[in-house]
Amino acid sequence: MMTRDLIAAATVLADSLAAENAALAALDLPRAVGMLADKQRAAAGFIDAQAVPIPPTQRAAAATMVRRLQALADENRALLERAIAVQGRVIGVIARAAAPAPAPEGYAAAHMRGHRPVAFALCARA
Repeated sequence: MMTRDLIAAATVLADSLAAENAALAALDLPRAVGMLADKQRAAAGFIDAQAVPIPPTQRAAAATMVRRLQALADENRALLERAIAVQGRVIGVIARAAAPAPAPEGYAAAHMRGHRPVAFALCARA
């Protein structure tokens, strides 16, 4: 049988990815960001647990576990990319809303700044 440490580490990593994926799918970015440290610890634990060789009789079970982790990691990557794109769009909307309006020109500009336009007369003789 696969080592208990490897099974436990794979389960913790899978659970961590699944929880983060659920938060990202709901676009609950603060919750997803709060899970980063746990995900990093789970990944490190999984890497450390792989130091013990898997017996040949358990390679099929290990391959199944790896496929599950790969599917969760692929989903995680896609959801992270989507969250980054959404966050970029939100920041763009806020930046455009916060940008000062372009200054008007001519008579309207002088009037809006509280200045009276200068009166002038044009005289042309043929």
